[in-house]
This record gives sequence, structure tokens and C-alpha cells, in this order.
Amino acid sequence: MGKTLSYKILESHLLSGELVPGGEISIRIDQTLTQDSTGTMVYLQLEAMDAGAVKTEISVAYVDHNTLQTGFENADDHAFIESVAKRHGILFSKPGNGICHQLHLENYGVPGKTLLGSDSHTPTGGGLGMLAIGAGGLDVAVAMAQGDYSLIVPGVLGIELTGRLRPWVSAKDVILHILGRLTVKGGVGKLIEYSGEGLASLSVTDRATIANMGAELGATSSVFPSDENTRAYLKSQGREADYVPLAADADAVYDETLRVDLSALVPLAARPHSPDNVDTVLNIGAIEVDQVAIGSCTNSSYSDLMKVAAILKGRRVHARVSLVISPGSSGILRTLARNGALADLIEAGARVIENACGPCIGMGQSPRSGAVSLRTFNRNFKGRSGTADAAVYLVSPETAAVSALTGVLTDGMKSGLALAPVAPVDFSRNDHFIVSPAGCDARNTAVAMGPNIKPFPQNTRLPAVLEAVISLRAGDNITTDDIMPSDARLLPYRSNVPYLANYCFEKTDAGFAERCRRAGAAAIVGGENYGQGSSREHAALAPLHLGVKLVLAKSFARIHRSNLINSGILPLTFEDPADWERLSQGLTLRIEDAHGLVAASAGEIRIKESGERIRVRAAFSAPEISMLRLGGKINMIREGARESDSASAAR
Repeated sequence: MGKTLSYKILESHLLSGELVPGGEISIRIDQTLTQDSTGTMVYLQLEAMDAGAVKTEISVAYVDHNTLQTGFENADDHAFIESVAKRHGILFSKPGNGICHQLHLENYGVPGKTLLGSDSHTPTGGGLGMLAIGAGGLDVAVAMAQGDYSLIVPGVLGIELTGRLRPWVSAKDVILHILGRLTVKGGVGKLIEYSGEGLASLSVTDRATIANMGAELGATSSVFPSDENTRAYLKSQGREADYVPLAADADAVYDETLRVDLSALVPLAARPHSPDNVDTVLNIGAIEVDQVAIGSCTNSSYSDLMKVAAILKGRRVHARVSLVISPGSSGILRTLARNGALADLIEAGARVIENACGPCIGMGQSPRSGAVSLRTFNRNFKGRSGTADAAVYLVSPETAAVSALTGVLTDGMKSGLALAPVAPVDFSRNDHFIVSPAGCDARNTAVAMGPNIKPFPQNTRLPAVLEAVISLRAGDNITTDDIMPSDARLLPYRSNVPYLANYCFEKTDAGFAERCRRAGAAAIVGGENYGQGSSREHAALAPLHLGVKLVLAKSFARIHRSNLINSGILPLTFEDPADWERLSQGLTLRIEDAHGLVAASAGEIRIKESGERIRVRAAFSAPEISMLRLGGKINMIREGARESDSASAAR
């Protein structure tokens, strides 16, 4: 029986465990990336572990989220990250260089390598044939310190692409089509692997767009083969020597399969307020558009922006529309400036902003009240744009550009405009935005700690008997944006969890933080897919600071579940999801033998007020059991260090 490409990469990096779906393994991590929004916590944790030089082949600290410097906070975070990077042998990408995933694709991605990143869209690297996985910050810190990462082996969903995309249909429409079929829960517990003759017409940046939004499916990662298109991309970046051909065996067997005929696809859009709420542009109709935003780690590549520039050239953006464009990297912006495309964008009426995540994370460019905003981004959760009542639609760059001209949502296939292919171009390397740690004396490099940078919260050991008051009962598909909002107002405080915690769940229930404080020990009850979306560790750290001890949900998103365990917060699932109806805010949950429940695959929780019992599932691996008993991953690492020191002393 042949092997899938995903399992080939896992097998070549396997350190321990058996490579079977559902088994726990440890793999070697070749590369890591962080971004500044999650990075401060990562590097506080790395310092807390007293780690020396990183054990990876390459680690990069990017600044791309908190680039608005309206106060000292963001600049202080940048200085802190740069100082820690120098101490530990990490490359530092300065503000203005671009978006981490686009930059990593251009400069450091290598087919067949493993990449772990503290951002949920790290799987973008799968477009280059990497096994790239998004994880919580502490997992990335440990990977830098130890060079490894543990995970439950996912099953592999094989998606066969046939046919060829027609003009005005792009890679964004491919992944929107898949999201419409599989939903935001369709990839949970799975690696997604692409194959088929349709791959020949998809460039690496096309593939990266599809892999990027595999995160919206809940997938562990998405992987494309490394072929001649991969070679061409690496050559254009001056890195042809990094090319390695990689593919699944011809007789590879997948756990599930799906076929997508590219030639049958039409322009699509995700309606508010979920990436899987997908319909055709024609069916949605010619709704009036107020804002168009093009960019983000999903659609800010050179080819994307050249298509946009060609559509806009010699034309004018509709008077009602605000068009904003954020290029993915300084290299892309430099090339657009040299070939005249930047002038075409500006002459048409586009606002070109910094090479950064920007409006995708609510960092500026919030639309007006009640606006319709078309965005080439990856998420359209309610309020994520910074405007609570805005209607955000996710579309391709082509659909975004033509709609900016007409002022209404427009299917380019019906526009009568022609689309010319984008000519390939070679990019010149520019490392002026990269600070290398080479030559730095780690022992004499001081850590720059501004006044807004506070220690990350840490848990205590799990008590034998655990009682917690339900401080919130939430529904299905709660996102990490719901748990810990992320916008221009709060992003500068990502290194200050005590301050951020005041705003935990504020969009869902403004009284949550105060109820937790009154409860002393709090619990959250959730529905399906609790914690979907961003990898932000703060969605676990803020509840930890507020005294949340357990979360009982129908199911969890992968990264958030790991973040809860890393923080020592107990994630449990209902054995019977209907029991969700029996729980309400204010009730007290009691676990008589918390240690026994954690060690078992199932157990029960008692409702203290009524004496009723609810069966729960508690399927934890041996390391997860240790983490939960000791109060989190940092405590477990310290405990292991103490045991090692004691053993050394005894010898």
C-alpha cells in the first residue's frame, strides 16, 4: 500500500510513537515562525524555560500584526522580541517587511521540511510542499527550545483536483467551494492533501491561498506536492537549490477522498459571518459595496496584486467605494513600484497601506456603520473588522477588483472585461528588513522589557476535588475572536494579559470577567467546535487569569484545546451533547476525583445544586495528563528539569 505525501514527511521526521491515525507521535521541527501579536508570549515563555540557542534549523520572529504605533506599547513589544531573538539565535523581521506567511514562503520555505508557527495560518507553507502546522505559542516555544513537537496523528483527506480554472475564477474560489462542501468543522482531526491533473495550472501562490484557508476547515495542515511549479517559484525567488520533488505514491490510500472539478467552478463569496457560508456571486446578487480590502496572508501575492492592477488600469474606483490594498511583502511592493503597477493602483483610486496584516485583524480600516465590505481575507467573523454591524464578504482578488469598479458585488465572468495572464518575474533579494543574530553575545544581550509587558499567568496543580461555577454558557462555533477580541484597541496589550482579561468575552457577555472574579473558580460551557479560528493563546491565558478551571463543550477546535491543556485548564466534552441543555449560568460543577477523571477516558461531573450527574469524555495522552495535573506545560517542563537535576546529583 502506497504512502501519502503527508505521512512521508511525518515519517522522515518521526522521533517517537507509531504513525497510525489517532496515535500520539513526536516529530522533529525544522523551522518555526512567530508573529508579534502572539510572539511576546512565546518569547516570555522561551525565557522562562531558560533555553539557550534554538534547536531548529531556522526560526524567524516576524512583526506584521501590531504595526500601528499610536503609543509606546507596540514599539516596546517589537524591541522586546528583537532582543530575545538576538539572545536565542532567531532571525528578526522588522515592521514593514511584510506578512509572516508570505515572507516565509518567499524566503525560507523548503519542500519536505516541517514548520511550526504561532499563527493558525502557518499551513500556508503547505503550498510549497511543507508540512506546516499552526500551534499555540507555548508549543512553538518548546519546539524552539527542544526541536520537537507532539501531536495526535491525523487522518488524511485526499482532494483530487481535475480540470482547469476559467478566467475570473481563482484559487480563492477553490477553497471557498471546499468550505461550502465541508464546513468549518470538515477538516478537524485531518491533514488535507491535494493531488490530480488540476494541479498543473495552480502556481505556488495559488496553492498557498488554498492551504492558508485550510485553517478555516479546522484542518491540522494542508499539503501540496512539490513539482515543476514549485521549482519555478523557488527559482523566481533565487532559491532553486532548495527545490526537492515530492509527491504521494501513485497507489497512496487516503482515509477520505473528495474530487473538485476546477473547470466547473464559478466566482464565489462567503456571506457574513462565517467562511463556510458560501454562495455564488450571481446568487447573492448586485448588492451595493462600501469598502473593498485586498491583501492579507491569503491574497497579497505578486500575482494576486498584478491581476488587480490589470483590472483597475485606466479605470476608476466607484465613487462610493473605499478600496484599500495591503501588499504581502516589501519585495512585492518594490516590484510593483518598479514595473508601474503601483502607479496604476493609485491612479485608479486605491489606498495602498503598509505591508502588514492590517484590516484582516481589525488593525485599522474598519468600515463605516452598517457597511458592506468585500475582503480577500480568510475570516469574516462578526465584529472582526472592528465594526460590529458591518457585513463582511470573502471574495477573490478578481471579484474584489471588478466590484470596486462597479460599486456592487460583480461576477467578473459577466463583466465583459478581459483578463490577461500575469507574466512571471524574478525577485531580487533584500535583507535590509532582517536583523540577524549572528555575532550576538547571548549572555550580554539584555532583554528590553517595556512597562506594558507583564509576566504570563501560570496555573497551579490540579486539586483532588474541583468545583467551578458556570460563568458562561455559549453556543456552537465560538471563535477565539469571541473569547479574546482582537482589534486596534486591544492588540497593543497582547503582552499584558491582566489588562486583556478585562475584555474576555466582551462581545458575547460583557459581565463575564467580573462573574469569574466573583466565582473564584469558574467554568465555561460551550457547544460544537469551541475555540475555532485564530491560534491566539490569549484565548486560554485570559480565562486562566480570571480563574477558569475547566471548559465543558460538545467539541473543541484542535489548537484551542491544546492551548487550554498547556495552560492547565481542563477541556472536557459531553458524552451526550443533549446534556448541554441541562446546564445554565450560575450552577456549580463538582468533580469528586479530578485526578482520576483526567487519567480515565471518561467520567462524570455532578451539578452541586441538584445532585444530577453528567457523563463526560476525558481522552488525554500521557503528556497531557501530566500537564493537567501539574497545572500546565511550563510547570511540567520545570518539574522534568528538577527531576533531571536530582538524578544528576544522585549520580
